[in-house]
Amino acid sequence: MLAACARVFRPMIRLAVAYGIKHRDLEVLLRDLLLDEARRVWVNKGTEPNISQLSVTTGLNRKAVTAKVREPEESLPRSEMSAEAKTLTQWLQAYAYDPALRSLPIAAEDGQLSFEALARNASRGDLHHRAILDDLIRLGMVIEFDGRAELATGAFVPANDLKQMLAFLGDSARDHLLASVSNTLGTKAPLLERSVFAGGISLADCERIHHFVRERWAGLHHDLTQEMTRAYNAADERATGRIRVGIYTYYEDAGADDTTMSVPTLEAPGKAG
Repeated sequence: MLAACARVFRPMIRLAVAYGIKHRDLEVLLRDLLLDEARRVWVNKGTEPNISQLSVTTGLNRKAVTAKVREPEESLPRSEMSAEAKTLTQWLQAYAYDPALRSLPIAAEDGQLSFEALARNASRGDLHHRAILDDLIRLGMVIEFDGRAELATGAFVPANDLKQMLAFLGDSARDHLLASVSNTLGTKAPLLERSVFAGGISLADCERIHHFVRERWAGLHHDLTQEMTRAYNAADERATGRIRVGIYTYYEDAGADDTTMSVPTLEAPGKAG
């Protein structure tokens, strides 16, 4: 099991090293996560654990447990709750049906669709449309001219905002791993989790396949957004379900010593369904 954990952790360690995160920081992070998960296990059994129970479950001493319990929490923004992301997604949906909607008046004009209307709907009126527009401009996703806003991207990928990008990384990787862990533990109905692997092919073919997947995903993304929007609009305030559907592609030059010829194979870790 530790070998499998090491394979999962290695990309995150690469990210940590790239941003200068030290061993002491990772040690604190691991301690906090151990305690959070230990508490979750106890709570799921109907018990709010005390310091001693958390100490026994995690192997941490009581002093470390007490210090963690008293610490304030700091978290990344939740990418799925971003008003900017919701606004841009709704705009891209409208643009898919009518290319003329790539450019919108910022303020409402004679019943026309406007950026103001999109932002108000996406934020449920909680944020001013100007604040949302300014942030999308800052992220390089929208440009403004002559009282109009124009799309400058095909997806919400905030590459100019490290904190937002890390939030997306955390959210997407978390849910991907949660699906894998759930399937491995077998405590719930199998979740969809599939991948296709091929080794011993050229990097040019890797890029060609990558482009092929991007094109297919664009259509699926559009359909999924429609389905999720319909479900969201039909739900009442008591609805608590959440779903994330993702797809990924990764390729690299594995090197002559590590590359073995293989035909495409289906990979289904755990009890994927």
